[in-house]
This record gives sequence, C-alpha cells and structure tokens, in this order.
Amino acid sequence: MKLVSWNIQWARGCDGRVSTGRIARALNDFADADVICLQEVARGHDDLPGLTGDDQVAQFAALFPGHSPIFAPGADSLRPDGTRRQFGNLTLSRLPVLAAWRHLLPWPADGAVPSMQRACVEVVLDGPAGTLRVLNTHLEYYSRLQRLAQIEALRALNAEAQAHAKAPPAAKASDGAFAAVPRPAAALLCGDFNCEPGSDEYMRLVAPGASPEARWHDLWQHCHGTVAHADTVGLHGCDWPGRRFCCDFALATAPLLPRVQAVEVDQSTAASDHQPVWVKLAD
Repeated sequence: MKLVSWNIQWARGCDGRVSTGRIARALNDFADADVICLQEVARGHDDLPGLTGDDQVAQFAALFPGHSPIFAPGADSLRPDGTRRQFGNLTLSRLPVLAAWRHLLPWPADGAVPSMQRACVEVVLDGPAGTLRVLNTHLEYYSRLQRLAQIEALRALNAEAQAHAKAPPAAKASDGAFAAVPRPAAALLCGDFNCEPGSDEYMRLVAPGASPEARWHDLWQHCHGTVAHADTVGLHGCDWPGRRFCCDFALATAPLLPRVQAVEVDQSTAASDHQPVWVKLAD
C-alpha cells in the first residue's frame, strides 16, 4: 500500500502556473498511490495567484476517478456573488472509506500575525491488512501559539481514538446514525506542520503521552535513523521560502509501525513549493 502527502499550494508550481493535471502527473510518474493526502486545495477562490474560482476538489476527483474524495475545508467564507470560497485538505482513497471525520483545529486569538482556520480530515480505511486511520492536516504558518494548540489537539484526537479502539461505542441497530464504525489504533498522520525537526513544536508533536499507543512516531526517523530529514521546501527556486528545510512529515502510532516499509521524499518535482512525502506500508 502506498500513501503520499503533499502541500500542493493550490496546484501552483515554481513557474507560477496553476495545474491540477500537472500535480496528478507528478504523482503518477513517481508511484501509483492508493491514498493521496493533499493540503492547500482550493474551491471558489479567485484571489489566489492563478485561480479563477476553480473547484479543485472536483478536478482532482475527475483526475483520480478510482479514488473517493473526502474534503475538509478549514477556511470557508462567502464570496461577493453569494457562492463560497474554501481552502483545506483533500484525501483521495482507492481503499474503501468506512468513516470520515472533519476536525476543525484550535484557532486561539493571535492578533499580531495573519492566520486562518485550519482543519484535519480523518478517515478509516479498509485495507488489505485490516483497518487503519489516516489523518491529513495543515498547521498554521505564522503563529507558533496556534501551531502548539493545534499539535495538542492532534495529540488529544489520537488519545481519544485509542480509547475508542479499546472501548468502542455500543451499536444501536434501529438507527443508522448510531451505526458502529471502527476507529482503529493503527493510524498514520501526515501533512504540512509548518515547523522544523527539533523545534519546540516538533518535539511536542512526538513527545510521549499518557498512553504509549497514542504517541506519534516520526516515520523518517523510524526508517532512516539519525539521517537528517530530507528537505521538503526550498528546492526549485519558488518565491518561498528562500532556503531548504523540512516541514512536511509522516507519523504513525506504534500499532502501525510494523507495517511501515519505507518513507521517502520526491525532490524532483517543481509542481508546488513543497515536495511530496511517500510512505509504503506492507499489505
């Protein structure tokens, strides 16, 4: 099973051209992904460079017709013409999506900097080796205060899921809204965390918690040991960030670690200002 996480900057490449088709080609050229986790997907925006109100959720759904799209906008606002503009995370899965939850992350006031509402989309997938959760997120860029609050929320979400795995809610057969769905302990968290390895935010993200099962483990370290994280931004002359570093990660809970075979970064593509992070799991 292959999964990829990529902040696509609304499909805007280092050449300034917007193309969801180019994003799809870059993904397919590198590998055939069963699960695609994209950040910075836009719908209804004409105020971002290169966009004219495009519905990128629909575009990606058409480009990957064998995948089910689950979209979680963080920012969602009214346009002057009465339609909506949305910006958030899109998960596309070839595997059956048994359940999906769209979590709004904390957004504490920090008036000194720009910021926007952020989200995390969590799906339960029916994979060949059993069910697993995949969480796709994008944390605040400008505000460290907000990033830390969002990291605490991701830690809490995982602790909650571990508790559900141990004590699932009772089913109520007479009401489909209460139908029992699994929330397994095996989970993968990926996205753009807007912090670097070794930063306070990163160290809090991977810190132990009350339950060993609820700890997020960095898959780069799991697979590559002490080798420095591969850079995920600053590689191809984009107008941001002006230097190379890593801020895009894939993490997993302990129950999933035995299935993790590889994690790598595609540093060849210039279809976004970020690079895709690929994870291979044993079936």
